[in-house]
Amino acid sequence: MKLLISLLIFSISLFAADAPLINLSVASVEEPAQFVKTINIAIILALFVLAPTLLLMVTSFTRLVIVFSLLRQAMGLQQTPPTQIVISLCLILTIFIMEPYGKKSWEEGIKPYMDKEISYEVAFERGIGPFKNFMIKNTRESDLALFYRIKKEPNPKNIDDVPLTLLMPAFIVSELRTAFEIGFLIFLPFLVIDIIVASILMSLGMMML
Repeated sequence: MKLLISLLIFSISLFAADAPLINLSVASVEEPAQFVKTINIAIILALFVLAPTLLLMVTSFTRLVIVFSLLRQAMGLQQTPPTQIVISLCLILTIFIMEPYGKKSWEEGIKPYMDKEISYEVAFERGIGPFKNFMIKNTRESDLALFYRIKKEPNPKNIDDVPLTLLMPAFIVSELRTAFEIGFLIFLPFLVIDIIVASILMSLGMMML
């Protein structure tokens, strides 16, 4: 849960130093600071909407849910365990896997920003850095190169030059490919067992069994 809590706290901290009074009245902006507060509120609302999507796109949740779904199909269990249980299990394992990255993001980016030690730009770079390293470690170079060719961008000189707009889709494609490869390896033994059992039953004349 620390990953989600860190994201929410980081969003709130955008204007926590001088929290504005929110009401339903409409008035003209008299000072630039008021306009900045309005933009911060809009950013926070956008982050609240995008939080589930970010959870899917920058963590191992996609791989886990596909693997567990294929495992359930391989065992011949259509609704056991229920989908809610599978999703909950994937969320718990995702939190377990991503906890070190969330902790590092909190210590290097979010906490110093809340203590007014660094600026917003530096906090964002440091906060997203651990998740960026996680995505790069789990992204195939060929998938990343594919999106660079699609956008006709020059090759990056180092990891820090890889933008999130290219890294995130490449990471998702790599995760999907890895998940189906793992699912196939898990599915294959069950398929072999089914074939062997079916052959034995056929040889014994047990057609309907």
